[in-house]
Amino acid sequence: RRVVDMVRGAPVDDALATLRFAPQAASEVVYKVLESAISNATTTEGLDRATLVLSKATVDEGPTLKRFRPRAQGRATRILKRTSHITVVVQPADVVTNKTTGGAR
Repeated sequence: RRVVDMVRGAPVDDALATLRFAPQAASEVVYKVLESAISNATTTEGLDRATLVLSKATVDEGPTLKRFRPRAQGRATRILKRTSHITVVVQPADVVTNKTTGGAR
């Protein structure tokens, strides 16, 4: 979540540059998810990459895999392998600014 907080709301090219040089291990995974979102937006929706902004990004808890590790004297301890769901929404910059300026107060 720290990695996603760094790039939320940024233009996609700036977000990719930030993620590329971030020291956290999770930045590589978030980079790949953002690249996929950008390519989906440009190919299926026909949007221009230069105008895209990372409007929403969340990291939620995914399913936990339960495994066992053998221990001394025939015992076993449970190991929890945690996963996460990464959600990224990219939109054109004009759509994001219209949503923030309009609406009920």
